[in-house]
Amino acid sequence: MLTFGEQSGAVNAAADENLIKEGTEATFMADVIEASKEIPVIVDFWAPWCGPCKQLGPALEAAVTAAKGKVRMVKINVDENPAISAELRIQSIPTVYAFHDGKPVDGFQGALPASELKTFVDKLAALAGDGGLADAIEAAEGMLTDGDFADAVETFAAILEEEPENPLAFGGLLRAHLALGEVAQAEALLAAVPAKIANAQEVEAARAQIALLHQAANAGPEAELRAAVEADPENHQARFDLAQALHAAGKVEEAVDELLEIFRRDREWNDAAAKTQLFTIFEALTPKDPIALTGRRKLSSMIFA
Repeated sequence: MLTFGEQSGAVNAAADENLIKEGTEATFMADVIEASKEIPVIVDFWAPWCGPCKQLGPALEAAVTAAKGKVRMVKINVDENPAISAELRIQSIPTVYAFHDGKPVDGFQGALPASELKTFVDKLAALAGDGGLADAIEAAEGMLTDGDFADAVETFAAILEEEPENPLAFGGLLRAHLALGEVAQAEALLAAVPAKIANAQEVEAARAQIALLHQAANAGPEAELRAAVEADPENHQARFDLAQALHAAGKVEEAVDELLEIFRRDREWNDAAAKTQLFTIFEALTPKDPIALTGRRKLSSMIFA
């Protein structure tokens, strides 16, 4: 089984006890130069007697912590480490340098407001990429495709521990639970979805899939409904129920065709129920699914005809 922890040591650094540490001249090469070849490192040059340092230090630490392992921070007391301070020409404190790939890439002097510190840290964190998240999501999607649903659940859940508002991972976790038949777990997750991604396409897709699963549980007998439609083509309720039965049986394209037929005959029937059901089906499919693409095109041509 592939676990997220195997994807990237960089992301797992979020839990590293050395995320923020005190540095010295003896450890500078290892803590800053070498470490920055793996993860960007921020160096805070300070002293106990420096008032602005006492303001900047905790705020900078908070911004680094919020970056969740995408950057590290090393604090250098200039009184105790005069050689490295002289080498880097630290003329006043607080001074902050950012290192990446063993070289200084950014920096500033003096205390900054929290918003500017966040921008500074975010800019540096971007140099580290996504910490392997994209690879982990791709691997988890592969598990879903291969039918390894339980492994996919574990991997998507691990990704969300690192980035709780990742819509791809959240949607993937929902689909993995649904693939396992764990509808209740998926519904509980939806109830707790972060507001920032509540309307993301991946989340909406899972919401639509759950709605269709509930409909499937109450779907009528396909043969009887088909007979009712053949006996009376204007029986829109029978045709709508037939579409639900077809979808429950996995005949998605046929279900779409029946709903399009209702819309063609009477687009306002039952408060435009056919169009609403079509959108639910389209949302449950992937954006590039040929059934969704064809169905949307046909529906659009009817709407704008």
